[in-house]
Amino acid sequence: MIVTGVDGSEAGVAAARWSARSAAQRGSALRVVHVMPAWACDPDESGPYAGVARWMRAGAQAVLDEAVTAVREEAPGAVVSSGRLPGDPRGALIAAAADAELLVVGNHGIGGFRGALLGSVALGVAGRAACPVAVVRDQAVPPRPELVLGVDDADIGAAPIEFAFAEAARTGAALIVVHATTNDVPAGSPHTAARAVAAARVRHPAVKVAELDVPGHPVDVLLDAASGAECLVVGSRGVGGLTGLLLGSVSHGVLHHAGCPVVVVPTSSGEAQEGR
Repeated sequence: MIVTGVDGSEAGVAAARWSARSAAQRGSALRVVHVMPAWACDPDESGPYAGVARWMRAGAQAVLDEAVTAVREEAPGAVVSSGRLPGDPRGALIAAAADAELLVVGNHGIGGFRGALLGSVALGVAGRAACPVAVVRDQAVPPRPELVLGVDDADIGAAPIEFAFAEAARTGAALIVVHATTNDVPAGSPHTAARAVAAARVRHPAVKVAELDVPGHPVDVLLDAASGAECLVVGSRGVGGLTGLLLGSVSHGVLHHAGCPVVVVPTSSGEAQEGR
């Protein structure tokens, strides 16, 4: 199942449409949810704020109805359900996606601050959910049929690599594996993810793959490579990640600045060891 959080913003509707396409490609059910304050979810009409709560529930249903309509327009055969969730949006979405294969959110919500590059909900769930998190931006022009996978000299593990290959196999898109190099690690040098990439190529022989070594800072390299692509896939940690942080600096940077949807695939230290 794919879980999508919506809030009535344009980014939320874009996330719902992206989720619909992904669900159709995967043959997965889609759950569209809207998070609201717990006190407003209570249908008790005796409280002092019963009228406000009723108004908020009606607004929540309108948001859900709009998103479900967008899903059905995008994927008429999609199996879709919807519902309200009580609580803080970040915690509620993470809990709702505990058993999901993918959590999808828009890059900005209605409450976003002017000038901010990424909404607090998107930043709050990426790297913290148990499943991959897709942060969706509405693209003004149709993307080229390519997925970009970012690898570097940190051990991102096998999960992001397998996700990217499986996604390319489902969609028929080409996969561009981009390794950012520095002066300390010249182009063409073996990198930590090379073995996992080679193994994934064997498992997915139909995927058209190009592997690129590109000099420069990983964030700049990945943003340039993913410009106009369908999607950018990164691990939750990468070069520059600090011990104890749930989201590495590279993942954080591309989430803020990428012009295409970004999928952050969680990587635990144990999983990373297995992916070597």
